[in-house]
Amino acid sequence: MATSFRDSISSPKKRPGKRPSLRGRLPVYCLQQKIGGENRSRFLQEGRRCRMGLLKIADVPAAEVDAGASVMEAVRAMGKLKVGAVAVMENGKLAGIFTERDLMMRVVDKERSPRETKVRDVMTAPVATTHDKTPSVEAMDLMLERHLRHLPVVAENGQLLGMLSIRGLLHDRMDALHRELHSLDQYLLNDGPGG
Repeated sequence: MATSFRDSISSPKKRPGKRPSLRGRLPVYCLQQKIGGENRSRFLQEGRRCRMGLLKIADVPAAEVDAGASVMEAVRAMGKLKVGAVAVMENGKLAGIFTERDLMMRVVDKERSPRETKVRDVMTAPVATTHDKTPSVEAMDLMLERHLRHLPVVAENGQLLGMLSIRGLLHDRMDALHRELHSLDQYLLNDGPGG
């Protein structure tokens, strides 16, 4: 019995203590279904189409805090949701972003009190954003070029839709490469004698 190249490599191991795949956190579920004996991806959902593009990778809805909140409240929100950044909202609009890096460089390093310091005083603003229809390759290029770990995803009207992380993008890219490898493997295995 011939083993495929895919079977000869080990799949990535899940590390204990890490959060589950970002796809499992979406409120909209895209399922794979067996159709006619073949595995074909088919998106199913009641009422609406499945989220596509960046929103399938991003944390939806994005974690957010008010600009007048204390740094301690922002840190608690980040810890509760197990995320590395929160969107900072002011009057219902995205005013900035508060990240772990901001906490370390602008609060801890400056010896400021997390209970007394307001998020608006230490957030990153103006914040770089991307649209929900942006291809993931462009979003990754932007994040790598500007050294960003988190990128808010907004609609055309500026409404905050989700928070994209570089980790989520990398996991998505790994999944795409894994699917491509499997597809090429199947192509080579299905090639009959003399073909």
